[in-house]
Amino acid sequence: MCGIAGELRYDGGPADVAAVARITGAMHRRGPDGSGVHAAGPIALGHRRLKIIDLSERGAQPMVDAELGLTCVFNGCVYNYRELRADLEAVGYRFFSGSDTEVVLKAFHRWGGACVEHFHGMFAFAVAERDTGTLTLARDRLGIKPLYLADGPGRLRFASSLPALLAGGGVDTGIDPVALHHYLSFHAVVPAPRTILAGVSKLPPATVRTVSRDGTSTDHLYWRPVHERRAEYRSLDAGGWAELLGERLRTAVRRRMVADVPVGVLLSGGLDSSMIVALLAEQGQRDLRTFSVGFPSAGGERGDEFDYSDLVAKEFGTDHQQIMIEPGRMLPAVDACVEAMAEPMVSHDCVAFHLLSEDVSTSVGVVQSGQGADEVLAGYSWYPPLARVPRDDAARAYARVFTDRSHADMANVLEPGRLLDHDPSRDLIAAHFAAPGADDTLDAALRLDSTVMLVDDPVKRVDNMTMAWGVEARVPFLDHELVEAMAACPPAHKLAHGGKGVLKQAARGVVPDAVIDRRKGYFPVPAIRHLDGPLLERVADALTSTAARERGLVRRDWLDAMLADPNSRRTNLGSNALWQVAVLEMWLQERGV
Repeated sequence: MCGIAGELRYDGGPADVAAVARITGAMHRRGPDGSGVHAAGPIALGHRRLKIIDLSERGAQPMVDAELGLTCVFNGCVYNYRELRADLEAVGYRFFSGSDTEVVLKAFHRWGGACVEHFHGMFAFAVAERDTGTLTLARDRLGIKPLYLADGPGRLRFASSLPALLAGGGVDTGIDPVALHHYLSFHAVVPAPRTILAGVSKLPPATVRTVSRDGTSTDHLYWRPVHERRAEYRSLDAGGWAELLGERLRTAVRRRMVADVPVGVLLSGGLDSSMIVALLAEQGQRDLRTFSVGFPSAGGERGDEFDYSDLVAKEFGTDHQQIMIEPGRMLPAVDACVEAMAEPMVSHDCVAFHLLSEDVSTSVGVVQSGQGADEVLAGYSWYPPLARVPRDDAARAYARVFTDRSHADMANVLEPGRLLDHDPSRDLIAAHFAAPGADDTLDAALRLDSTVMLVDDPVKRVDNMTMAWGVEARVPFLDHELVEAMAACPPAHKLAHGGKGVLKQAARGVVPDAVIDRRKGYFPVPAIRHLDGPLLERVADALTSTAARERGLVRRDWLDAMLADPNSRRTNLGSNALWQVAVLEMWLQERGV
């Protein structure tokens, strides 16, 4: 887990090494254990290192293999790197380190861009070829690891973080109007390739981009889950699907134990993280560190789920840390959380993950987490109603339950100069639902959520907040083989027992029934859902500042009404509508935009 950066010049000039060094330095929190920059003519690569595998300097990056004529920077983890190394050694490759980065480099030499199809893991990497001048960029199947891009005159730059690219200079920081619409409508999800800034894009998940020395490029989408019934699973009943999920999840958890540092679990007390703890214990993990976070109650809403996390910790004998966030930590944490965001994110869970990661970082360097289970196994409340909707009305129904506000409503929030004459968010939903395959309404919704929403909300949230404290987060529910199998699972099995039925059945006898049968929970942060006191003052200061007035994003009458009554208006998914706008403005101000 690290931060990567680089520049390719295609105008005949040498790479701007100083700019790459600034970009690399801006990601020091992603990689506090080391740094490096390597330049050769038109290409410069930078790296910040978080030591997880091969803690020696032999694993340092950028990694240069002069014999093969390749230089690589890599972020993430290839969990099957040992098996791949053995395969590569069998055909004559020699290794000088024990790192998975070198396996990526050698695998690229053997298979080219198709090497990604051999990897089990989460990754974003760049490989520069000395002899051809070609730069190859790649991102993992589920987009767990980020990769941002900025085109400029005669050059391409990339980095693991959008703000890092700003440190390099020369970026168009205008607001992308389509991205702004997505942010305010599509629950703050801005799908690739867009970002909120016009001059920065992001490589889509499951994509290999090959950039020639003249700047021309080609993209290859190498993976997509198929949400249809498959012949190989035709004989499975509900019990068979639960057994298959259990097998795939056991494999996924075991894969993510690979590390040369201690591995813990973010234990919310929900079924997903509890199942991970249970399977780690089942596979012989001893002295497992588990961590739960809670907040003071506000607005009549309880801010912790310690009853359940304590139950799981006791059941499996973990070394458990219960972290109650005192009120005095909240306001500083909000600003620190916004600073850690690669892109503005509305979910109040961000603050929870940021504070949790701060305390976790003093104990372990790697954690497993339950993100992805809801999108893969139909755990959200909007899925059961969608399942009853005819397929030809599916896109409209999905938009009604998931989007934060209608296109018409935008005129009540945005200044007239920021409005679009079309609805790109609903156009995006319609295009995804119209794509071939996924004949069932719920299949289509899960396909969209697991390949788009998941990437730019829950997964990005966990990556940003854990990496702000130099912690690597691994997500076994997003093992691609598990996702592939569950995409073929009939919707009825997922919706059974109030949602995630196939997981609940797989969990019987593995985790306590009280955890399986509880109501769905979440990371509650009541102080953000119910803005008051110093936090409300911070929001008001940001939204009424000179910078906000000059930017002119939201209507003053809407803002005045919201500040007078900050907690009554909610988006369709229950977020505080004032907080949604405040986070965007605070993020832009933090970046000096």
